Amino acid sequence: QVQLVESGGGSVQPGESLRLSCTASGPIAHLSEMSWYRQAPGKQREWLARIYVNEKTEYADTIQDRFIITRNNDRSLIELQKNSLKPEDTGVYLCQGRIRPRGGLKDDDYWGQGTQVTVSS
Repeated sequence: QVQLVESGGGSVQPGESLRLSCTASGPIAHLSEMSWYRQAPGKQREWLARIYVNEKTEYADTIQDRFIITRNNDRSLIELQKNSLKPEDTGVYLCQGRIRPRGGLKDDDYWGQGTQVTVSS
């Protein structure tokens, strides 16, 4: 079955950087736009960034210029480079993708389980 698995989370100090990865696996026919979301404690899930097949990117205003989303279509890999981290960046980071399974007729939404990022001094 199609799966998204995130990795790269951890605990860092303010101002440091992290690179998160999301790998798609399983019987995939087509990987369309992919996104990163953040679930902060006590807050609603927040969209952060999106990347399309043609590598066009979109970012939420709250993280503009600090985070960079990239993709490697050959490896079904999406990454989020996070710079100048702040305590308010703490949360669970989730990968979401529009994916057409092999043999499927349309794209469906898939989510990973998330990876925890804690920014604290």
